[in-house]
Amino acid sequence: MSLVCAIEESITRISDLVMAVKKFAYDEKSPAKELDVHDSLQSTLTILGHKLRIKGIQVEKEFAASPAIIQTRGSSLSQVWTNLIDNALDASPSNAKIRIATWMESGNGSGAGTAAGTDSLAVSIEDHGSGIPPEALPHIFEAFFTTKPQGSGTGLGLEIVHRIVTQKFGGTIEVESEPGNTRFIVRLPMKGPGDCGMCVLPAR
Repeated sequence: MSLVCAIEESITRISDLVMAVKKFAYDEKSPAKELDVHDSLQSTLTILGHKLRIKGIQVEKEFAASPAIIQTRGSSLSQVWTNLIDNALDASPSNAKIRIATWMESGNGSGAGTAAGTDSLAVSIEDHGSGIPPEALPHIFEAFFTTKPQGSGTGLGLEIVHRIVTQKFGGTIEVESEPGNTRFIVRLPMKGPGDCGMCVLPAR
């Protein structure tokens, strides 16, 4: 009976993985469309599910942003989430937790990097690894810079993430780090549907 259950569980995981891969590929090839950020994050977690299970990592999710819909044309958001979550997994010890949260920020608030008068959708990805050395923080988004061991990183992942967030979305990305806690925060500005090719749609 346990073998049957194991087979059924494997089939379910494969089905989920196939669906996530399809969504991942569709994000990059589709014409202008609406994309649910929460769905995009969940698809990325499914893609990385094997790595999560191997390290015994638990994911705490607090998806509070509403709406969480992006109007985009090949947004590359999947690449942003994949790089940030994969980095969080690499930094985390076995059997640790990572936390992913979303929320809305008012343009009249004090959110870092938020333009005055522009509401934003914020996404944070947090791990409890050893942290980023203070001397490395100013260079963390530079091309070919990496804090990973030699041969383990290209130094391009975070540079690409920064470019996608800032140039394609007009958003911001920042990092807060200390021993035992590192958090990346992405902010995507809300604009009207006609204002940009890739933006957060206001509530209907």
